[in-house]
Amino acid sequence: MGLLAILISLALLMWLAYKGWSVLLLAPAAALLTAILSGEVVLANWTTTFMSGAGSFVIRWFPLFLLGGIFGKLMDDTGSITAIAKYLTKQLGVKRTMLAVVLASAVVTYGGVSVFVAFFVLVPMTREMFKAANIPSRLMPAAIGLGAFTFTMSAMPGSPSTNNAIPMPYFGTTTFAAPGLGIVASIITMAFGMWWLHRAEAKARTAGESYTEDDGKIVIPEKTREQATNSGDFDPAELEHGKRTDDYPSFIVAVMPLVVVIVVNFLMALIVLPRVDFSALESAPWGIDVNASIGVWSVLIALATANLTAVVLNFKRLQSLRESLDAGANSSALPILTIASLVGFGAVVAAMPTFEVVRDAVLQIPGGPLVSLVVAMNSLAALTGTASGGMAIALNALGSEYMRMAAEYGIDPALMHRLTVVSAGTLDALPHNGTVLLLLQISKQTHANSYFDMFMTVIVGVLISLVAIFFLGAAFGSF
Repeated sequence: MGLLAILISLALLMWLAYKGWSVLLLAPAAALLTAILSGEVVLANWTTTFMSGAGSFVIRWFPLFLLGGIFGKLMDDTGSITAIAKYLTKQLGVKRTMLAVVLASAVVTYGGVSVFVAFFVLVPMTREMFKAANIPSRLMPAAIGLGAFTFTMSAMPGSPSTNNAIPMPYFGTTTFAAPGLGIVASIITMAFGMWWLHRAEAKARTAGESYTEDDGKIVIPEKTREQATNSGDFDPAELEHGKRTDDYPSFIVAVMPLVVVIVVNFLMALIVLPRVDFSALESAPWGIDVNASIGVWSVLIALATANLTAVVLNFKRLQSLRESLDAGANSSALPILTIASLVGFGAVVAAMPTFEVVRDAVLQIPGGPLVSLVVAMNSLAALTGTASGGMAIALNALGSEYMRMAAEYGIDPALMHRLTVVSAGTLDALPHNGTVLLLLQISKQTHANSYFDMFMTVIVGVLISLVAIFFLGAAFGSF
């Protein structure tokens, strides 16, 4: 009954979450149901096992969510995202609309801006460009998705995204893990996605399709908000707060905070912090695993510096700095508690006696630890509909085992890191994913007319790149 209890609880959790129920309610309820059906202690699993799992996630990642939320809001309210998108689209022109949209989406998200914040700027601008180029609006989500939440979230070295950060404490890596493999994966994903978009555009023109006008009003229902926060790091409701400027900065000023994120992250992770003597923190009263913390500290320093840069360069454009900062900070609360609740549910599942059977089956998948890792990450990301939540659940339960196996097989943890992130960023974009649902809602498109092209650009292309770097990593190791 134990295994069946896990499957029933997980199925109910995912189905009701897709229906728009809050995961803050569903996750503990599913955890309690798992304990009840398994014949285990109920209240102790809630107040101790569940809360310890959820609490550990908040303790470890709240600073990243907080600084990331503030950064996204500052980039929005200063007009920096709009300025970057306008500059790139102007430079590339109407004839290269698809490339302009993908690059604009990629630049802002690679620099650390939440995809949810970016959507609200990118969709209206993409709508204008598609209208000028007479490209069917149903292709907007596929183009934005390719640039915003594929290679910039999981493959590009140095990306400060939550997805790229989560494996760091488990593998003792940084966001620059396996940079060569990350770049290869990015090129493949981008190339395949662009090929597909141009193919879809040409096919639509041959069929006589044209741009379809809509009212352009963006309305986010509460149900979509709940679904979105299951997979993101920014509460869309907070975008209405704060004050956006109409005085857009120059491209150089707008892009400078994004450059600061990447440069400072690189300097901290690979040059500065590894040379600092942190031995005092490794003993009482701290007892910190410094090797597992340097990657996280580097991203935090980078985001804090970028926030300061954005404020200094755009101080006069920030009409209400306090409101912008408040909105950014508040935007982090619901997403991190939502994902933490999923992690708490995973902790209860892992505590069930039957989970040993599941764990052993996953670790003994034929092909070795790399195959096991890829299968586990793809499966959990698909089931939960969130890359970050799926990774956190899997690594909490199996991270130490994968590190043990990596040492046993002589596998570089950096390779494990990159395969983990890219794997989790594939099947998480199935139709029930909150990011997919939010993008479709903002774009005023449906699964019926837009999802197939999204599937090709945000799933198939990433899967091809995953296969490529898997074999490269297996053959040549991390590079």
